[in-house]
Amino acid sequence: MPVATPIEVTDGNFAIEVQQRSKELPVVVDFWAPWCGPCRVLGPVIEKVAGDYAGKVVLAKLNTDENPKVSALFRIQGIPAVKAFKDGKVVAEFTGAYPEPQVRAFFDKIAPGPATRVTDDADALLRAGDLAAAEAAYRGILAKSPNQPDALVGLATVLLSRGDADAATELLDRAPADRRAKVMKHRIFLDGFAAKHSGEDLQAAAVAAPRDARARYRWGVMLAAREQYPAALDELLESVRNDKTFADGAARKAVLAIFDIIGLDSDVTREYQRRLSNVLF
Repeated sequence: MPVATPIEVTDGNFAIEVQQRSKELPVVVDFWAPWCGPCRVLGPVIEKVAGDYAGKVVLAKLNTDENPKVSALFRIQGIPAVKAFKDGKVVAEFTGAYPEPQVRAFFDKIAPGPATRVTDDADALLRAGDLAAAEAAYRGILAKSPNQPDALVGLATVLLSRGDADAATELLDRAPADRRAKVMKHRIFLDGFAAKHSGEDLQAAAVAAPRDARARYRWGVMLAAREQYPAALDELLESVRNDKTFADGAARKAVLAIFDIIGLDSDVTREYQRRLSNVLF
């Protein structure tokens, strides 16, 4: 694969090389410093990915130690920091040494590449219900890009439709930072729990033993499986309150899983984050 050679930008040429140039092509700026270990990790990754977007995205690097004015202007507090510019403005950014799949997803947001277009075609087949063709398309993508998150999620969806939860989970484990993969794994667990305990009266057990962390946990998880999330969170918080260490913090982990499912921007999540903190601390 081609590797991009980044342009070096400074306080003196940033306006021309980045802001002005970004009116023609998106410019991705890697803010770094020679002493920064994570910067040395990210550098080769971002150059490799940028090479696949030659002619569509310009990669630039700025040494924050030597260029304090631009660093202050864009409030660079932690490095590596990566910012994408279009029409002179920041349109996307991240901080930290992201792994290649996430860096590639970042570039795809700015200038969708061939893999994204192929995945879009596979997604269209999935939506149309042509599972065999969709599976073949996703597997073709993964043969070239084994950790492409869209293809992993898409193929996992196909496998789940056939009831192969184990194989789907193995795929989703390869996209640990993708929220869709996290949510799917949570749903696989919840659906499996509901199926396993469908013949039990977990509610009655929780009512009969309100101080039993296990009983409250099990009923909370069943409520989550039924998508009754606020009620589930109430039960799980009571489990945490009764015994924070039950099953290696299973109730707390279940609460966090529900946050993933309903989204961190949800009003419900914000409210129960506060309640969880009160219980824990």
